[in-house]
Amino acid sequence: MFTFGPGSPGGDGTAGTATEEPASHAGQATAAGPLPSPPAPPQPEADAAPPPSPSRSPRRPGVPSLPPAAHAGELEPHAALDSSAASTQGELSPPSPARRRPGPDCRAGGRGRHGLGARLFGWLRERSLGRGLFVDPARDNFRTMTNLYGSIHPADSVYLSTRTHGAVFNLEYSPDGSVLTVACEQTEVLLFDPISSKHIKTLSEAHEDCVNNIRFLDNRLFATCSDDTTIALWDLRKLNTKVCTLHGHTSWVKNIEYDTNTRLLVTSGFDGNVIIWDTNRCTEDGCPHKKFFHTRFLMRMRLTPDCSKMLISTSSGYLLILHDLDLTKSLEVGSYPILRARRTTSSSGVSPRNSLEVLTPEVPGERDRGNCITSLQLHPKGWATLLRCSSNTDDQEWTCVYEFQEGAPVRPVSPRCSLRLTHYIEEANVGRGYIKELCFSPDGRMISSPHGYGIRLLGFDKQCSELIDCLPKEASPLRVIRSLYSHNDVVLTTKFSPTHCQIASGCLSGRVSLYQPKF
Repeated sequence: MFTFGPGSPGGDGTAGTATEEPASHAGQATAAGPLPSPPAPPQPEADAAPPPSPSRSPRRPGVPSLPPAAHAGELEPHAALDSSAASTQGELSPPSPARRRPGPDCRAGGRGRHGLGARLFGWLRERSLGRGLFVDPARDNFRTMTNLYGSIHPADSVYLSTRTHGAVFNLEYSPDGSVLTVACEQTEVLLFDPISSKHIKTLSEAHEDCVNNIRFLDNRLFATCSDDTTIALWDLRKLNTKVCTLHGHTSWVKNIEYDTNTRLLVTSGFDGNVIIWDTNRCTEDGCPHKKFFHTRFLMRMRLTPDCSKMLISTSSGYLLILHDLDLTKSLEVGSYPILRARRTTSSSGVSPRNSLEVLTPEVPGERDRGNCITSLQLHPKGWATLLRCSSNTDDQEWTCVYEFQEGAPVRPVSPRCSLRLTHYIEEANVGRGYIKELCFSPDGRMISSPHGYGIRLLGFDKQCSELIDCLPKEASPLRVIRSLYSHNDVVLTTKFSPTHCQIASGCLSGRVSLYQPKF
């Protein structure tokens, strides 16, 4: 794979040590490279030529805290009722002279009932928002997991040596957390048991070129994509051969998504195409497929957790959002004005299916310069999107969080603006030209971000509160909760385990580190 943009793929040449950096550490940007001409806006064309084939492909690849205080209103109804009628058996206290006895004038008791009603109302409000403690039983579990991350120490990391397999471009856990898969530069896929840190299997020559991305369809089936323009399906129960190989892209395939509602596989590549594969009708020869969407400068494509939206990032700094997603219909478009027209609502005030929104996300310090969106992730509850952006001169990198703003446009003829910048932080500009993949924790309270020769755990506040509970009025800096440095080369990707208190990271020299709590 080749480096993306100007600059050397390597870091500063020094070896990293397994040390922990204070939370206040901030990466220093390196000198800017030559200034290229800014790219043109995306021009969706059905016949757009694939990107030139450089010697190597661009790398896309990409918290500890105290438990937050309980939310107001998170009160069990039975507890609320008991609190207003405490038992007096076993211990008696002298009556207070100010205490009123039941009678015609019950204003004091009324105030008590009003207090109880307010607590019940608060509980019901939290329940209607789907945020209450007893609506989401896993909330306390996530809160405990968040606290455990405070015990993670790099000295306890387990190193899985993958030096002979090239750089690590992607890490992916199975949904049950029992398998960790590693996408490697030298055509191979590695499988490990993340609990015992034992090597399970090496898929030698899984592809004919770099392996870019891995996506699990369920606990046994997973898909891999490669610069050889193909997608491969694998079954954990029979890893000696592929289930099938999918052909359809004409350039490097970089991203895989899976619609759990329709069981459709969705892939994107540097040919600008988003292709839909019907995994319900797979054979040894492949799957029925069709081109769903096309745009120039395509970098990453993601589906929201409920599969109601598709987000596409571009190297020219644009972010495309397809609302009310319907994967059964292809978007036959040939010009940018047609795409712009799809952003507006119909005469009935309801947006049509697959309505397109074109945005230029705000990036701090980049208002007067273009930028490239190199990494794109989504909040596990669909509340926000997480972007890693770099300037066109490749001298700055930013991690930004954008909250989804739902609702119709202010005016029917105006496009809606669905994203609002809420949090940001500047990243270390080490290993320029390589794309760093970052991620949310399973509960969405923390962000793990590659930072030089290690990773940083970031939170929306020092208590790692949920995003919806600490939304600022204006964009605010992300909080550095912990910095972990244990690699000897630039970290390219990181991933939280979906079921265990564990974080994995992979670097340019091919090492995978597992971080676990120290008890």
